[in-house]
Amino acid sequence: MTDVARDPYEVLGVGRSANEADVKKAFRRLAKTWHPDHNQSDPKAKEKFAELNTAYEILGDSSKRQQFDRGEIDAEGKQRFQGFDPSQPRSSAGGSSQGFHFGFGAGGPFSGGGASGIDPSDLFADLFRFKNKDPRGRRANAAGADIRVEATISLADTVSGAVKRMTFPDGRVLDVKIPVGVTDGKTIRLKEQGQKRSDGGPAGDAYVTVKIAPDQRFVIEGSNLRHHLSIPLETAILGGRMRVPTLQGEVEMDIPPRSSTGRILRLRGKGLAAGAEARGDLLVSLDVTVPQQPDPELEALMRRRRDGL
Repeated sequence: MTDVARDPYEVLGVGRSANEADVKKAFRRLAKTWHPDHNQSDPKAKEKFAELNTAYEILGDSSKRQQFDRGEIDAEGKQRFQGFDPSQPRSSAGGSSQGFHFGFGAGGPFSGGGASGIDPSDLFADLFRFKNKDPRGRRANAAGADIRVEATISLADTVSGAVKRMTFPDGRVLDVKIPVGVTDGKTIRLKEQGQKRSDGGPAGDAYVTVKIAPDQRFVIEGSNLRHHLSIPLETAILGGRMRVPTLQGEVEMDIPPRSSTGRILRLRGKGLAAGAEARGDLLVSLDVTVPQQPDPELEALMRRRRDGL
């Protein structure tokens, strides 16, 4: 990264009027482009990705964004020194008066009497409060910047749990435990696994947002899953056994006779985690198929049924 951090609005390519959704969309798009895993031959990818994280750390947090817009923090999220304004008139003694009248009489702002009295020790404490700050104006105990990354898991991982190996912007590789029952968009906090401070102060946190990869076999409906099962005409009429996919592997299911398209059968406990021990169901929607090749015997039978013979 450069010596002077760029404006986070410029880094993410959004205007100052951009809303929260626009900021998040821009960050995700650029993060996918510059993720180190996708740019292993580009030595600048890690720096670019870290710069994106720092920018989103500010603009993705409404409080920090307001602080930045007011000039209270810089492009790295560090506190700016709020000292005297050199443009203000200076006192006759050569010191900056900053617009204050230091009168101590009964009518002055430091008089102790009346409801408008101000304790001068409180005012000077606010003006010269350097306690717990390092020479650059930051709080000495402030943590480093947080890191935000995404982890994509399979639908099956939500049932059994998983350990996802992830590469962070600074090159560290960590095994992140994905808990059972995690839902799409859930964020996992890794305490003090964010960016480290150069002065040895505490590191920030890492936030891992979980994304569940699409599974062509199932549709998620809360804690339940839905699967569309094609059955041949003879099974729909006579009944039979069909193999059905689940997140734990295929199982056999009994198809009742005279089953029509749209009928729903239920496999209990074969859905997603719905709590510490509970689990949703797998809903199997039947789709009856007819033979694509000519079948004279079947066609003759259908004619007799149609004609009432």
